[in-house]
Amino acid sequence: MQSMIRAFALSLFLVLAGCATAPQDPTDTTTEETDAAADTDTGTSAETDGMEDGEGARRLTAEECPPDCPFSRDAIEDSSGLLADRTIYFEFDSSSVQEKFMDTIRRHAAYLAEYSDVEVRLEGHTDERGSREYNVGLGARRADAVSRLLQAYGASNRQIETISYGEEVPAVEGHNEEAWAKNRRVEIVYPASGGSN
Repeated sequence: MQSMIRAFALSLFLVLAGCATAPQDPTDTTTEETDAAADTDTGTSAETDGMEDGEGARRLTAEECPPDCPFSRDAIEDSSGLLADRTIYFEFDSSSVQEKFMDTIRRHAAYLAEYSDVEVRLEGHTDERGSREYNVGLGARRADAVSRLLQAYGASNRQIETISYGEEVPAVEGHNEEAWAKNRRVEIVYPASGGSN
């Protein structure tokens, strides 16, 4: 009886040992080959896209760079770079940010999120129409609207200062719609970079 139990135990062990390794499907090599090809393709496209930091790498244009693409620390010093756009314009008597400025805001938010020690000042402005008090309030609402969006996309509240100049610091002198349109704005200012746009 003991020999039958041993024979049964040995048979059971051999069966279980055989099941321990899943059978290899000879057609399953495609996945590994595909993965290897994908790895090779990724490296090649990164080089041709100029995404590497190596010498001779091509700079990305705004159209090629998603709003949250990585920035070098000195990107705010580049007057023709992706962070060069620093003015958000508004419609008359509005503090709503227009969709066409969202990529600009996202890029600045990504930069601020990446460099948490960098601070920014948002300067709200209005055109000359309306009372002085009303325009100071409107400029503050515009600066606050941009601040909320920067924070929504990753910047910290402690990095952002807002101020309203109302109608006191026009970008353009004039008493017509062309001048007013350029004066209804929020300027994104990096004080550490000299404070100019």
